[in-house]
Amino acid sequence: MIAALLAASLHAAALDAPAECRPMPGAEVLWRDDVRYVFVGETHGTTEAPAAFADLVCAALEQGPVTVSVEYPVQMQPTLDAFMAADSDTAARAALAAYGYGPFVHHDGRGSGAMLDLLLRLRGMAKAGQDLTLVASVPDSPRVEGFRQSYSEMDRAVLWGRQAMARPQARVLALVGRVHAEKVRRVGSPLGLPAAAHIRPEETLSLTLAHQGGEAWMCLDECGAAPIPTTDDLAARGVVLAPQQNGRFDGLLALGPVTASPPVKP
Repeated sequence: MIAALLAASLHAAALDAPAECRPMPGAEVLWRDDVRYVFVGETHGTTEAPAAFADLVCAALEQGPVTVSVEYPVQMQPTLDAFMAADSDTAARAALAAYGYGPFVHHDGRGSGAMLDLLLRLRGMAKAGQDLTLVASVPDSPRVEGFRQSYSEMDRAVLWGRQAMARPQARVLALVGRVHAEKVRRVGSPLGLPAAAHIRPEETLSLTLAHQGGEAWMCLDECGAAPIPTTDDLAARGVVLAPQQNGRFDGLLALGPVTASPPVKP
C-alpha cells in the first residue's frame, strides 16, 4: 500500500517534467580538458538548483561522456540502475517508489519534486542515446566512536575517485550539499577536510549556489519553506568563475531568487 501511494505521488509530481536543455550563461568555462570533476554545492530543497544542474549536465554532454553523481546512498544504486533501465517512465517511477528508505522518504530536500524532475531529465538524456551514467555519492561509512564526519568526507572523495576511474573518459558532475563541495579545510570543525578538498584541486571546479534570496524547503524546528539570505549580487546570473568565500569555491551558480520545492511524498 505504501509503495502504491508513493508511486501515485511520484507520478503526479513528474507529469510534464521538462526535457529541454536550456543554455547556462558562462558554463563554457567549466569544460576545460584538465577539469575532471565539476561540483555544484547547493542548498537542498529548491526548485531551481536541480533544474540548473540538469542544464549543466546537458551542456557537458556536448563535450563528451558524463558520470552524474547525486547525493543518494550507495545502497540505492540498484534502484537508480533499475530507474534508468526501465522500459517506461511509469516503470521508472515505480522503481523509485519501491525503495523503502532514503531521499523519497526523508524530507531533507533530496526527495523533492525538483529532484524527481532532475532524475527524469537525466533518464531522458540517457534514453536519447547520450553517454551518461547515474551513480550515488553517499558512501556506506561505518559509524565508529571517535571517528567523526571528517572520515565520511574522506570516504566520499574516495567514492568519487572510483567513479571517475570506472569511466576515465567521462567528466564527473556532482550535485551535493554545499559543505561537501568546499575545497578548503574547516579548521577546528569536526568536518575537517570537506570531500572535494581531498581531490587534486587542479582537476576540480567547485561552484556554490548563490544566495540571492527566495526560499528552500527545509526541516529545522519543523518542515516547510524557509527564507534564503541575500548575500550575493542580485544581478548575477549563470556560472560566475571567481574565487568565493576565501577559496572554498571556485565560483558561483547564480540563479536569482529561488523557490521551495516540497517533498514528493507528503
